[in-house]
Amino acid sequence: MKRLAETFDGRGEVRGHVFTKVRESSKAYIYHVQITPNLEVYEVFKHKENAQYDCVSYPTSKAFGIWAWSIEDKTRAFAKFEELNQKQAT
Repeated sequence: MKRLAETFDGRGEVRGHVFTKVRESSKAYIYHVQITPNLEVYEVFKHKENAQYDCVSYPTSKAFGIWAWSIEDKTRAFAKFEELNQKQAT
């Protein structure tokens, strides 16, 4: 199973953004996203495996609000990460 990269540059609608993995567990991830020099967010999302491509999937824009969240506050992002880790796998 191919894992998510530690750091990568965005493509398509997120071109120019730099994504850096902050934390990972068997149930969830946090990525720091540098959008502009003065704007950053944390993307927190559930661990989802794509059996067709034998890899872990990074969420697309359609996943946000369903199994992924973009959170500006670092403390709230880590709280969401912990919440996802407490839930049973779905």
